[in-house]
Amino acid sequence: MNPAPGIRVKGCATLKGAPLFAPLTLELEAGQWTCLLGGSGVGKSTVLRLISGLATGAEFEGEITASDNAEVASRVAYMAQDDLLLPWASVSQNVLLGARLRGDKPDTDRLRRILDRVGLADHATKKPAELSGGQRQRVALARTLMEDKPVILLDEPFSALDAQTRAAMQELAVELLQGKTVLVVTHDPAEAARLGHSIIVMAPGGLTRCPHPPSPIPRPVDDLETLECQAALLRHLREGVA
Repeated sequence: MNPAPGIRVKGCATLKGAPLFAPLTLELEAGQWTCLLGGSGVGKSTVLRLISGLATGAEFEGEITASDNAEVASRVAYMAQDDLLLPWASVSQNVLLGARLRGDKPDTDRLRRILDRVGLADHATKKPAELSGGQRQRVALARTLMEDKPVILLDEPFSALDAQTRAAMQELAVELLQGKTVLVVTHDPAEAARLGHSIIVMAPGGLTRCPHPPSPIPRPVDDLETLECQAALLRHLREGVA
């Protein structure tokens, strides 16, 4: 597979005639993790869906380009806020959904490895109704990891997990997505401080790029620089709604 490209989103969006987000330029560095924070309703999830080539309900004026000038949407794996699991399909069948829709031969060895890494090997034959919310979110994460695309878009990917599992899944995602261009939408300053090579706050008026620790990701949750970054991000977000 070719190296992961950088991605640029440049433009503005309206929803039913009202501005959704102002003209902006969002740069995703190739092979890096970008964390996008901001209040509800500023258009963060819309940006993910635009990059994915999915319907948004919004009118977008602008362009989405890759640094290698190749098409973007076909090289994206997207994990939505909702797990979007098929209720009649097993865990394994849900994780293999992409291959099935494309008519590809499923890579069952990779499937077993990923299910084991996300702690779901013993649940492979269960249906979504038999799983907890956190388990369902891990199935959705496994499905995204299974796609092995160069551009990964994650919308609140760890929000349903308890603190211990969240930290473990963050570390696993960083390991398995090494070298890929990753955009994470999150409401959690601690998550952004831990995972972001680049941290950007989105507001109705535009984007603000925020400082981040220089250490490699995933950063220790109790590292002083990580905690200071988390506190600074929280202050910035609170000032934005004051």
